[in-house]
Amino acid sequence: MAEITVALIKTLRDKTNAGMMDCKAALKETDGDLEAAETVLRKKGIADADKKAGRAAKEGVIASRISDNGKSGVLVEVNCETDFVAKNDNFREFVEEVIDHVAAADSVDSTESVLAQPFEKDNSQTLDEFIKSKVGELGENMALSRCVKYTTPGEGVVATYIHMQGKVGVLVEVGTEKAATVENDTFQQFVKDLTLHIAASSPICLKRDEVPADLVEKEKDIFRDQMKDKPAEMIDRIIEGKMGKFYSNNCLLEQAFVKDTDKSIGDLAEEVGKGVDDTITIARFERYAVGEGAEGEA
Repeated sequence: MAEITVALIKTLRDKTNAGMMDCKAALKETDGDLEAAETVLRKKGIADADKKAGRAAKEGVIASRISDNGKSGVLVEVNCETDFVAKNDNFREFVEEVIDHVAAADSVDSTESVLAQPFEKDNSQTLDEFIKSKVGELGENMALSRCVKYTTPGEGVVATYIHMQGKVGVLVEVGTEKAATVENDTFQQFVKDLTLHIAASSPICLKRDEVPADLVEKEKDIFRDQMKDKPAEMIDRIIEGKMGKFYSNNCLLEQAFVKDTDKSIGDLAEEVGKGVDDTITIARFERYAVGEGAEGEA
């Protein structure tokens, strides 16, 4: 049997960040084969992850990254079980590795497809397998609950804002017709204000025709029930008014701007566009809050 030296154990520990005794046991099991021992530890991590998979992972962080040219950005929600681990440096480093992968991915069609991709830093395992190996290391169930990547196809920027140390995060794509506009101070302030507004106001969609039909019907049913004692001829007119209020509360372009409630976000975009002699288009956005993605996966 090969000699299991302290130096060999330390080498395995440096590669895997596993405990010294776990590294020693894995090396003994594989007769000192470093690569095989690493596989043993990974498999052990995955086995441990499977045991923990039923435990709720609803703490965690929202994190983001914007490319150097401002044309691309990613937003992720990575969950764990406790707020204590969410603030741990090792967990934060792990989140950065997940972001590295999502930012480098050619396709982010769905969270499931991203998890199935070969891990960007180690093609011998998928991203899902990498996450499971970290479960064994950090001792809590963890998950990439959701992720999104925006790349603007023309002129404009992708921007982000992270609030409350990662409890809420925003990603938004804003288009322009002129390349120079993105360097304009007024435009940059608008984009910053927009991300802050989205974080604070929680819009559910960009415009009213994007509101899911089942949600619209649910709201109308609630209003009908509230007005069941009113004359039938009044109900449709009242519902129309109430739905207008619903849209203005929930559709980004119709929401009152948090810094100036006399104008909507749509009005503000038009005003800024005139000021910089360009057309400003809010193309899309995502707003994540910790725990929402985990609840959606349940």
